[in-house]
Amino acid sequence: MVYPPGGRFGPRIQQDIQLVMLYSGEMDVTIGDRKLHVKPGNVIMLMPGHEEYFTFSKKEDTWHRWIGVHVPMLEREIFEQLSLLPECLPLSENMNRLLDLMLRIQQYTSVTDPLLISLAHAALQLYPSESKQLMQKQEKHPAVYAAIAWISGHFANEFTLNDLAAVVGVSTEHLVRLFRQHENTTPMQYVWRYRVSQAVGLLTNTGLSITEIANRCGFKTSNHFARLVKKTTGHTASELRQLSWDGLRDKL
Repeated sequence: MVYPPGGRFGPRIQQDIQLVMLYSGEMDVTIGDRKLHVKPGNVIMLMPGHEEYFTFSKKEDTWHRWIGVHVPMLEREIFEQLSLLPECLPLSENMNRLLDLMLRIQQYTSVTDPLLISLAHAALQLYPSESKQLMQKQEKHPAVYAAIAWISGHFANEFTLNDLAAVVGVSTEHLVRLFRQHENTTPMQYVWRYRVSQAVGLLTNTGLSITEIANRCGFKTSNHFARLVKKTTGHTASELRQLSWDGLRDKL
């Protein structure tokens, strides 16, 4: 769902447990008599029984996605555990991939399909796991979380460091410093590393041509793709595919 600048939604009474993922813009969620401000790159958990009212960024489009699970379909123990967790967490790559999978499956089935319901329950179980991991590791700057989340949804598109910095609301110099501090790399090096990882996944798990994979993963040319894959993995794209297929045959 994309809301234009100044968009609003509600009030409504929340009926489900919802995980709402924010990718661009910003939103304020009024829950009863309190307000929760959400920045890009975060996921919030909304619990049933509360009146909610959403106001979105006045300056730019606000893009968000969500997973909703009807409460009677949950075990009481799970519901009680979720109610004790933080309302907002950084949006992880695992959560984002799980939602991508659900949306692809939903194109061919209904929202009541048992597989979709199982994946939604998996998302609710992933949320407390990631909350625990967050408490155990050093907190990253919110701009880093926001940038990583945005990259995961836009890596196939062409964009610059200036574009990425503008999305997360910091200067390019500050974003470079933050990535060096928390990720031990630069923002654009992270982007190309992420593109290579996605491409390797397609190489080893699909029969798509190298040209098609390069296009899907944001590479300008097949030659550029080939050079980066070789530099990053030590193997050519063809070698990676053959090694994967050989391994599969050995397992069979």
